[in-house]
Amino acid sequence: MTNTVTRAGIETDATLADFIDTRVLAPLGRDVDAFWAGFAKLLGEFAPRNAALLEKREELQATIDAWHTERAGQAIDQGEYQAFLREIGYLVPEPGDFTIGTENVDPEIATMAGPQLVVPILNARFLLNAANARWGSLYDAFYGTDALDAPAARPGGYDEERGAAVVAEAKRFMDEAVPLADGKTWADLTNVKENGIPLADPAQCVGWNEGSCFFTHNGLHIEVVFDAEHPVGKTDPANIADIILESALTTIADCEDSVAAVDAEDKLLAYTNWLGVIRGDLEECFEKGGKTLTRKLAGDKSFTDADGKEHTLPGRSLMFVRNVGHLMTNPAMRWDGKEIPEGILDAVVTSAISAQDVAGLGQYGNSREGSIYIVKPKMHGPEECAFTNDLFDAVEDLLGLPRHTIKVGVMDEERRTSANLAACIHAVKDRIVFINTGFLDRTGDEIHTSMRAGPMMRKGAMKGSDWLLAYEARNVGIGLKHGLSGRAQIGKGMWAAPDLMGQMMIEKIGHLRAGANTAWVPSPTAATLHAIHYHREDVFEVQKDLPEAAGLDELLHIPLADGVNWSEDEIREELDNNCQGLLGYVVRWIDQGVGCSKVPDINDVGLMEDRATLRISSQHIANWLLHGVISEDQVMESLRRMAAKVDEQNAGDPFYEPLLENQDGAAFSAAKDLIFKGVEQPSGYTEPLLHAWRLRKKAA
Repeated sequence: MTNTVTRAGIETDATLADFIDTRVLAPLGRDVDAFWAGFAKLLGEFAPRNAALLEKREELQATIDAWHTERAGQAIDQGEYQAFLREIGYLVPEPGDFTIGTENVDPEIATMAGPQLVVPILNARFLLNAANARWGSLYDAFYGTDALDAPAARPGGYDEERGAAVVAEAKRFMDEAVPLADGKTWADLTNVKENGIPLADPAQCVGWNEGSCFFTHNGLHIEVVFDAEHPVGKTDPANIADIILESALTTIADCEDSVAAVDAEDKLLAYTNWLGVIRGDLEECFEKGGKTLTRKLAGDKSFTDADGKEHTLPGRSLMFVRNVGHLMTNPAMRWDGKEIPEGILDAVVTSAISAQDVAGLGQYGNSREGSIYIVKPKMHGPEECAFTNDLFDAVEDLLGLPRHTIKVGVMDEERRTSANLAACIHAVKDRIVFINTGFLDRTGDEIHTSMRAGPMMRKGAMKGSDWLLAYEARNVGIGLKHGLSGRAQIGKGMWAAPDLMGQMMIEKIGHLRAGANTAWVPSPTAATLHAIHYHREDVFEVQKDLPEAAGLDELLHIPLADGVNWSEDEIREELDNNCQGLLGYVVRWIDQGVGCSKVPDINDVGLMEDRATLRISSQHIANWLLHGVISEDQVMESLRRMAAKVDEQNAGDPFYEPLLENQDGAAFSAAKDLIFKGVEQPSGYTEPLLHAWRLRKKAA
């Protein structure tokens, strides 16, 4: 920090302090001095506790490493292994029967099922797009993706044949979701103004406005737009111009894995954008087609029911904000001679901003129940969840908010959390609104925790391994057992390929059939398409028939490559895949500060990647290095080979700095560190090395 001020002993970036004082606290009518004094007191209590929790992580890991080292080459007996984990406090006793007590939860989380977006908070345009993705055109989603099984649109303007196929497919969807009476189909409708819409269930029509009719199915709304003057509507027998689906019910504005936020400048941008969402005045101007366009938050939708009563539907996703975990500090603020824990900084500042929503100061409002929704990632076990619960208590007291105003989403992405999930939920039982699973981070921790047990199976094989299948099923089963259905979200992870929507439509419905009432998708278009799945499956009915969660044996089955003798080609293939994915992501993170983007994989398929891809790739290579499957020379050869590949894939980016000719540069050096220092990284996390190299790059 070059320009700082000190408030109640907290040395703070001056611009950030002014932002908090004038733009966050002043509208709330809060006493600035009292706030900073309270913040300092909070740090005095929670910063040491935060440090102690991180120390415990390292102590447990060292003990587990030693256990595996002593038993090198021996088969792992689950009974002995689990007894050991209980003895060291890694596994804790299950809580007794309980049901979560969370109250004042918005229906988008509690009683509705639908898609969820995650968006980097540093990118205002993406943030606006995601917030506005509550509603999406089904016609556009079909026309522009391979979800429609029809010849691709011909270049040179609107392709009428493609358009006709879009309309036909959308009307077939309407036949499923809102069937008509007497065997009629939506393709049969004509002259709706005079003939009306003969519904099989008239209750599905909830009202009209000047140009649209609104329907409901499985708790989601569908807007059918009628416009005889519209280019599509004027050729349609019923003058239907579009079908709009309620799509991304919720969106997570992400301060964590999808951003590169390493200093006060970055944190200020994150908090400024979050304030813009909460107040409703976030705007972004950009050039498109030679014109300057301004993107804003969408307004609400209104209609009148059959009794003449006016109704309003939210025009925007219900917003969560994802704070960072417990690990990192940030130079934006210092206290007691040290950088403060970034998770505490996020908790205080994002909650203070969100308090403006609770106070009704926003143009639109986010939570209609007066709640603040924070997703908390990368917590290891119930003690860390309890710490978050206590921290949120203290933040509520600091801001004068009623107890449990701040709700929490617990990301089940660390092995100690998965193994103790019921106890983790119990630790936040009166504020929890969300649990979910995620393959990349969870696999990264799986590898790191058992790093010294032996070489791990290949990443592709992991997806069918015992522990992963148990992990996914247990998350749902434990959540249902403790009353999350009807009160909270049970989520599943990301479909990472935004260009493969046809495949997504085949596969991702499996998340609903597994009991998830929300799942992550990579774009607003994907949210609209994924919404179709929630019309085809009633998740809350599915949840009623799911089995109880299984025990720990499968979950704790370490995915070792026992008895496998890979060929040289197989080893090279796996190593190249890991190195290409790692380099393709890290070069944008370090050189451009881009934390989430569509990164081509080794087969040139664009994948929406965030920082978790580095954790799994770097830990996998580090594990194979440790156990002699590969050598340092092989890794370096692969890194150089894949650097050439990544350079070629990014040749059209004017801001791109080639890797191969800058092997001493920050990006290539960071990639090497992530691998060769991977074993010693805390929990296998990539943040400490990434932040160090990004800060060096920014200072250059």
